[in-house]
Order: sequence, then structure tokens, then C-alpha cells
Amino acid sequence: MLAANEQTGRHSRRDFLKKGGLASLGLLTVPSLFGPEDLFKGPGSRISGVQIGVITYSYRSMPGSLQEILQYTVNSGISAVELMGDAVEQYAGCPSDKAQIADWRATVPMDKFKMVKKMFNKAGVKIYAYKPNALGARNTDAEIEYAMRAAKALGASAVTVELPKDPAQTERLGKLGAKHKVYIGYHAHTQATDTLWDQALEQSPYNSMNLDCGHYIAAPGHTAQSLLALIRKRHNRITSMHLKDRQTAANGGANLPWGQGDTPIKEILSLLRDNKYKIPVTIELEYKITEGSDAVQEVKKCLDYARKALGA
Repeated sequence: MLAANEQTGRHSRRDFLKKGGLASLGLLTVPSLFGPEDLFKGPGSRISGVQIGVITYSYRSMPGSLQEILQYTVNSGISAVELMGDAVEQYAGCPSDKAQIADWRATVPMDKFKMVKKMFNKAGVKIYAYKPNALGARNTDAEIEYAMRAAKALGASAVTVELPKDPAQTERLGKLGAKHKVYIGYHAHTQATDTLWDQALEQSPYNSMNLDCGHYIAAPGHTAQSLLALIRKRHNRITSMHLKDRQTAANGGANLPWGQGDTPIKEILSLLRDNKYKIPVTIELEYKITEGSDAVQEVKKCLDYARKALGA
């Protein structure tokens, strides 16, 4: 996964209120980006009110057709996903010639994407976020709007993307997100600070956080306490979070099996449960898989750890 550089510059609160108008002011009265209803119903990986999901990037070490990815998800015991774009676009008929992809995205019907939603729903899996490689500064507006139309067709409420360096890009994405009523969840690595997302969040009520708790913990100066405080402060602007166990920078910053690093996994899950925050928790498998195991078995271990942490 590519890291993003830290943003520069700040818009004033006054400018934000002038630009955002009633839409941005309305955000102040909304307790959750997801509204009062539960997004994910039924059994599976919804534990004590906390939806545990997985980003399909976690299965990158295994054969990657869309049908295979769905089977891995089901075999892991997971009932919700952040879906990476490559397998979906391949299923929908995306051309292999890169020069043709932008035109294809601008014109592709949503029929195949709706079929993907039905396929996943039939298997008991909800798609809550979509991450195509179509949201960058070099992508056309038509490609970005495709990503949002596709997300809605898949049943997702958000797209995810690495946090851009240029605030003009987050402003652009925020405006298109508002047009389509799709949230843009910005992901960061160890450049994350408690204020890194502030400007993007001020630019549009549809700009949001895809908070990676493991990367945050591995950033210099961060602690379990500061992470929990950030979640409390920004819970109604976090559309999903990645969960992995990393060491702090002082301890080396390594990705480790759950329970061996410094990410306060149990405390994070308990915080979501106790406060009824409607934030999907996304398992992102990045530690080394031991010989004799595979990504499915390791995701199952992470899910089991979460289940125990929540007392289920």
C-alpha cells in the first residue's frame, strides 16, 4: 500500500462555513455518518454490536479472482468487506490496455457491479467500502464519479483512498462525494498526526477518515491513549478503520500477529462497543504469514482475537 505525504496549509473555520453552507452546518447535528440504523444485520463477524470486516488486500498472497476473494472472505468467517478495485473491475470487463481504462470507467454500465453486490449479499457479506485505483489527482472527474457510482451499486457507503498531499484534491473529491452522496475515507500511514485530516474534513461533510490504527501507533510520539482520544474526538467522521497490531516507533514499528504489538486492540473494540460507534473495523493482514498457514487462516485468527477481546 502506498504511503501519502502529510498535507500542508489550513483553511479557516470561517471559510469552511462560508463554502459549506447548510450541508456542512447540518453535519454538526448528525451523531453518526451511518445514521440510526445498523448497516450490518444477522450473524457472522458482527460481534457485540461491532462490525468486524476485512480489506480484501489481506488476501493478496492468494489467487485473486472476485469469486475466489469472496470464498476467502466466507472461509474466514467475515461478513463485511472493504473491496479492492482490481478484481471487481476485471469481473466487470475492464480492458487490459491501460490507455482505454479511463474511457471504460466513464461509460461502463453499473449492471455488473449490481451483480457483484447480489453475489456478496447472497453469501452473507456486506460491501461497506470500495477502493478502486481511480481517485487520484491524475484521474478524470469522470473516473472519480465512476468510482462513486460503482460504490453505490456495490452497496458501499464510502470509497477509500490514500490521503492526498494537495488539499485541492481533497476539495475536489469532497465536492464530487457530496454530489453523489458517497463518503471519501482518507487513509494515512505513519505520517498521521492528530490534525492531519483536519483540512479535508473542513472542506466537505463527505470527506472522512479511514483511520489505520496500526500505522498511527507506529508514528513517532503516538500512544494508545492518544489514539483512543482521536477516535473519541473524530468518531462521527470516521467511516471505517483499519486494524493491525504494530509496535510503536520506539519499539521498532514492526507489524506483528494480533496481541504481540502495541496497538490497543481490545481497548479500541471496547470503545466502539461501549459507545455504540457505527464504525466498521477492517482487519488488514500485513504481518508475515508463517509457513504452513495462509491468509484465510490468519484472518480467522485476527477475528478470533477480536471476538475474545469483546468477550464473545
